[in-house]
Amino acid sequence: MQEQQGPDLSGRRDESAQAAESPSVEQQLEEALREKEQFRALAQRAQADLANFKRHIAEEQEGTRKYGTASVLLKVLGAVDDFQRAIGSIPAESVSASWLEGLRLVERNIENVLTSEGVTRIDAKGKPYDPREQEALFFVETDKVAPGHVVDVVRQGYRLHDRILRAAQVSVSRQPEQSQSENNTTEESDRRVEDA
Repeated sequence: MQEQQGPDLSGRRDESAQAAESPSVEQQLEEALREKEQFRALAQRAQADLANFKRHIAEEQEGTRKYGTASVLLKVLGAVDDFQRAIGSIPAESVSASWLEGLRLVERNIENVLTSEGVTRIDAKGKPYDPREQEALFFVETDKVAPGHVVDVVRQGYRLHDRILRAAQVSVSRQPEQSQSENNTTEESDRRVEDA
């Protein structure tokens, strides 16, 4: 007896099982679109990071260009101070006018070089004391200058572009003690009158 063979259904079952397990074309398309958006976002972030990096490097190079000479300029300013003190201590009658004028010309040339490098003096004398630009060495009791103002500059201060290169060393005015005690007495008598 021969067995009857019916249609082979096992092959169809395998195909339908594979079809059920594998994603449809629509699902594959959705997945591909999702991946495309992820890669696009990643590429945009990478471009933004690169632009930020380039900007940061450019700012750093500009800062180095502007302020990289600060330590050398500070040393030069020490020599400028000495040169100016030397010129100031020369008695005018002991040297010829042309020799003194030659030294003043050298001093102006040095100042022009400093200016070309972005160095400017801090103008402090007679102005209100500013601790960001000035270093108070001592106080001077005086009625001639308003309290809290610079009386005299002991050592000149300088800026390099928009930063303080070296703070000016100054003396600052304050109200004389006698005037302070008179003000305290006046304030005390005013309080007594108000309390009465």
